[in-house]
Amino acid sequence: MQDAFGLPQSLLVLGGTSEIALATARRLIARRTRTVWLAGRPSPALESAADGLRALGADVRTVAFDALDPGSHESVLGEVFAAGAIDLVLLAFGVLGDQAHDERAPAAAVRVAQTNYTGAVSAGLVSAHALQTQGHGALVVLSSVAAERARRSDFIYGSSKAGLDAFAQGLGDALQGTGVHVMVVRPGFVRTRGTAGLPQAPLATTPGQVAAAVELGLRRRSEVVWVPGVLRVVMAGLRHVPRGVFRRLPV
Repeated sequence: MQDAFGLPQSLLVLGGTSEIALATARRLIARRTRTVWLAGRPSPALESAADGLRALGADVRTVAFDALDPGSHESVLGEVFAAGAIDLVLLAFGVLGDQAHDERAPAAAVRVAQTNYTGAVSAGLVSAHALQTQGHGALVVLSSVAAERARRSDFIYGSSKAGLDAFAQGLGDALQGTGVHVMVVRPGFVRTRGTAGLPQAPLATTPGQVAAAVELGLRRRSEVVWVPGVLRVVMAGLRHVPRGVFRRLPV
């Protein structure tokens, strides 16, 4: 069960090799978490991630999970929940795609959308139902600041995150009063292996900083968390910039 501060004893990570998710898992293990499930495609990277968390003292198990196979989500995640209560589900899978390439390759763009949105809708609903059935728990959804407004430089990725963000907010409203809490996390540019080589963005952050914000959000039972927090103010302004002006901004 979660403690009085909202921190979990048990954690299910959907996207078990995500650097942000693993930084969050390490932080939670240092606080209270003892059981961790890493769900992802079977790979040496997934096993290495599990070994790293075991070294911190957690009981870590892996489960084969594919965001692009929604038909398997009920059975795969059902097995996890059948093995014991899960206090926190961290939905952390997603792909950036390659905007320049994907604009010319619709199938690649669709894969981004299917992973970031369709797969997340499926896994999110399955997880939410399981949490509701057990009567407690939290679902943390990694969205992005890119969800706030479409930009020329990443509108395929941004649109998929916009859909995910709206879905997660609505799901949180639907679960009010059930004992299940949904928290949306909107990081800005995060320095990870996946973003290596991309132009550095203003207000860039790290997986560790996102993990710290997730912990604080859980303690506060926040509904939306921005990382860094100043992005809330920045985006409040950018959201209302006239479109013609916004097009010319270096964002």
